[in-house]
Amino acid sequence: MTEWNLVKTYWEDNIAKYLSPTFLLHQKHHKRTKHLVVKAEQQDLIRQEKQTTIPYQLHIKLLIEDLDDYYHEEWRQQRIARFEEGWLLDDHPVARTISDNLPRVQANPLETRFVYDRRAAVRYAERWWNSANPAYHYFEENDCTNYVSQCLKAGGIPMHGMPNRSEGWWYGQGSWSYSWAVAHSFRWYLAGAVSKWQGREVNQASELSPGDVICYDFEGNGRWDHNTIVVAKDSQNQPLVNAHTNNSRNRFWTYEDSAAWTPACEYLFFRISD
Repeated sequence: MTEWNLVKTYWEDNIAKYLSPTFLLHQKHHKRTKHLVVKAEQQDLIRQEKQTTIPYQLHIKLLIEDLDDYYHEEWRQQRIARFEEGWLLDDHPVARTISDNLPRVQANPLETRFVYDRRAAVRYAERWWNSANPAYHYFEENDCTNYVSQCLKAGGIPMHGMPNRSEGWWYGQGSWSYSWAVAHSFRWYLAGAVSKWQGREVNQASELSPGDVICYDFEGNGRWDHNTIVVAKDSQNQPLVNAHTNNSRNRFWTYEDSAAWTPACEYLFFRISD
C-alpha cells in the first residue's frame, strides 16, 4: 500500500474521533449531522533517506439538521503526514505562527457618510471563503484578518490612513495597515471605529447580524488571535461564521471544536453599522 493510501486509510479509521468535539457541539445546540463528506487532497511528496513527508489538505463537509432547516458546514485544514519505511509515524495540522508584533492602531476614522451593505459583505465572504482573491496579498500563515477586512471593504466600509501602517485601516499600493491584517490590531481598531460607523460593541452573539464581526482571544491572555465574519444565523439566533487560515464556512461561532480553543477563550462582538 502506498503512503498516500495509508493517509486515506488513517482517516477512514479516525474521522469519528477527530470530529467528536464537533458532534458534541452540535448536540449541545440541538443539531444533528445528517451527512458527512471527507476528502484528502495530496499536495506534494517529499522523500529524504528513510522518511517520506506528504503535505495535504483535509476538506470536511457536514450537512447539519437544525430543527426544520438544513445547512452545510465546511472547513479545510493543512496537514502533514510523516512516514518511515512505509509506516505512518504521525499526522498533524500545519502549525500556524502568530506575529509577536502586536501594535495598536489609531482609529480616528473619517466622518464619511456611507451605507454598510451587509449583503455585499456576506456575498464576498461566501465567494472567497475557500480561496484567495488575487487582488490582495495572501497571508499563508494567518489570513483570517485580511479576509475579514476584505469582506468589510466589499460592504462599503471606507479606508483611511494610507501610507502610515500604524494609522487607520487600509490596503493599497502593495502595502497595508497593521489593522488590515493583524488580528490584535484589528480588534483595537474596531473598538475605536465602530461608533463612527454608527455601529457598536454588543454583549451577546445573538445581537449580531450577517456582516458583523467576532474577535477571539483563545487563551484569554489579552492577545487577540482570530477574527470571523457572521454570514448567517441558526434556529436559536446564534451566528454562523466564515473564516480564513483554516478556511471555514457556516461554522458555529464559539469555535469550541477548534484545537486553538481553550476554556479561557474571550470574545468581542461588533455590530459594524446599525
